[in-house]
Amino acid sequence: MTDDALDLLAINTIRTLSIDAVQQAQSGHPGTPMALAPLVYTLWNQVLNFDPEDPIWPGRDRFVLSNGHASMLQWSVLFLSGTKAVNADYELVGQPAVTLDDIRRFRQFGSRAPGHPEYHWVSGVETTTGPLGQGIATSVGMAIARKWLGSRYNQPGFDIFDYSIFAICGDGCLMEGIGSEAASLAGHLGLDDLCWIYDNNHITIEGSTRITFTEDVTARFQGYGWNVLRVGDANDIGRIRDALELFRHETQRPTLIVLDSHIGYGSPHKQDTSAAHGEPLGEEEVRLTKLAYGWPPDAKFLVPEGVREHFSAGIGARGAAAHTAWKRLFADYEKKHPALAAEIDSMQRRELPTGWDRNLPTFPADAKGVAGRDASGQVLNVLAQNIPWFLGGSADLGPSNKTTLKFAGAGDFQPESPSGRNLHFGIREHAMAAIVNGLSLSKIRAFGATFFIFSDYARPAIRLSALMELPAIFVFTHDAMGDGEDGPTHQPVEQLISWRAVPGLVVIRPGDANEVVEAYRVILELKHKPAMLVLSRQPLPTLDRGRYAPAAGLARGAYVVADAPGGSPELILIGTGS
Repeated sequence: MTDDALDLLAINTIRTLSIDAVQQAQSGHPGTPMALAPLVYTLWNQVLNFDPEDPIWPGRDRFVLSNGHASMLQWSVLFLSGTKAVNADYELVGQPAVTLDDIRRFRQFGSRAPGHPEYHWVSGVETTTGPLGQGIATSVGMAIARKWLGSRYNQPGFDIFDYSIFAICGDGCLMEGIGSEAASLAGHLGLDDLCWIYDNNHITIEGSTRITFTEDVTARFQGYGWNVLRVGDANDIGRIRDALELFRHETQRPTLIVLDSHIGYGSPHKQDTSAAHGEPLGEEEVRLTKLAYGWPPDAKFLVPEGVREHFSAGIGARGAAAHTAWKRLFADYEKKHPALAAEIDSMQRRELPTGWDRNLPTFPADAKGVAGRDASGQVLNVLAQNIPWFLGGSADLGPSNKTTLKFAGAGDFQPESPSGRNLHFGIREHAMAAIVNGLSLSKIRAFGATFFIFSDYARPAIRLSALMELPAIFVFTHDAMGDGEDGPTHQPVEQLISWRAVPGLVVIRPGDANEVVEAYRVILELKHKPAMLVLSRQPLPTLDRGRYAPAAGLARGAYVVADAPGGSPELILIGTGS
């Protein structure tokens, strides 16, 4: 069989696995996998530097499926490439990440082929996606991480961090506000290792995009400062490969590839219609579509002989060679730059350096007290000096949040200074939270900050942080009615209780400056949970810890500050924060 014939066989295997899985589940989204199978096949089997035997090696390219409803694309290539599973402790377990049986049980409880990509549940998934726009925004965080890691750790002759980030998105991702926020910042920062591939199929659930989305996407992204390429036929894998190669040679801007596609490609009655988007094709249409592909019409979950071997000879061999070369490079790097190599090892295991909490401040008793945000600012500056891979910033409120890192050498992360530790997110709270997720997925300890009232702008991304069990840090100041002069629009009332209801999210609202210090001790030791620190704008009295219980009691979640004589209170007062 010729290479071209094998390519088409592999592409149609992805298509038919997707069709069959959705049909058997009686739910799901077949149309996009049918359209984008050539793209995902080309990217995975001919371009991506990814080792299926070790899907978390630090030098790999990242693949993000932002239009996560098309998850059968990802499950198909993870299965066909033989990607191995990794546990929550980042250890290879010697089992496949996705099996054909998982695909047969697509969208069913316990299957490793869920309805949307889920980080930690399925190895090979770089980030949880599904809420549209989240994946592309998170990919910007990954691209910022790539720039920062390369700036700090790459040395002459040692490009330890030299990977690309690919994200597939659709009309919905580009309509969502978070997509605009993220694209704008990525263009400003010149993130040339970032490539978004836009599935331009002109269809959403309600019909043609003529009814909702008629802007000039090319002009929009050129205005953001992106390099924009176009592939006019989603079935032309040669042109797709050429566009991806052009991206690899871009050195100043992120790249958007506009890919013109036909949703439900090959379906005689549903191609280019919204009926192909979010429901099974139906048994008869499945048969007709398979006939159009030259496929046995009654075969289900067919993987023809030679397809998996074709992936093994493609991404398997290429990924193994790239990984082996990287390991040799890192072994030499360890000899010449042992301190930096040790940092990388600790960071990749989510460990903290020895002495990470040295020199943290303690605050004397003071009735006038210290604002929670001021105490936090002092702690952040100490932690960032002790933990080299600790960085973050604010959504244009750094001076108010007190999150600016001011020590010598901290600097600002900008195109001309990618080693800077201060990130400037601009007034983009939603993208900020997703970017913090992307940084955390890259093993950087990252924080993002804004006023507590504006945490609602970031809610979907913070919820995903909890779902992914990421040790992301969110610093929210101006926590209560004390922000009085700005009026009710800036006074958080319902926010605290709503955030405490999010499963897996650690919410801490310190009551004085020493509790702020202890809160950071707790937060920094978290490996699998995000944390939200809710801080006051106004000074809070600093308790006399010689008279009252130590602030270290905060680590228990609640503690008795002052007990009643004899231990039998008539009244119990419970409070947090301000």
